[in-house]
Amino acid sequence: MTNDPATALQILYDDHASALWGFCLHLTGNDRARAEDVVQETMLRAWRHAAVLEESRGSVRSWLFTVARNVVIDEWRTRRGHREFATAEPDAGAVDDGTDELLLSWVVADALRRLSAEHRAVLVECYYRGRTVAEAARRLEIPVGTVKSRTHYALRALRLILDETGAAS
Repeated sequence: MTNDPATALQILYDDHASALWGFCLHLTGNDRARAEDVVQETMLRAWRHAAVLEESRGSVRSWLFTVARNVVIDEWRTRRGHREFATAEPDAGAVDDGTDELLLSWVVADALRRLSAEHRAVLVECYYRGRTVAEAARRLEIPVGTVKSRTHYALRALRLILDETGAAS
């Protein structure tokens, strides 16, 4: 790079701006205004850290892309932090109309449908029909150990499904 910071930044911009713009456009989901902001912030950071660019053994372009990616991630984290807020606990005198239980039963029923037939069968027998492991084994015509094993793995799979959907707390 050159000794004049303005000239160095102009050369950097001329060499990498179009590739950086395309990368930022992709990172921002084709939001042109945000992409322009990210490019501007990336170039500002490059200007502030010109010494790092001069000493860099790697590609200047990869450094710029990494900085742009970090700018987008930081922006996303900041926005997410502003959207998340605590809410007050429900009113103690609120009427329980059963809506929460109904919604929860739909979520669990949907998660159960996503399990394998074998896993679903042991959970239905043991948890919904209230059968013991021995009774479930007789009803399903499988060994007691198999009922225990399938129940264990079915509950793990159910937990994963509920975690994926955001229903597990």
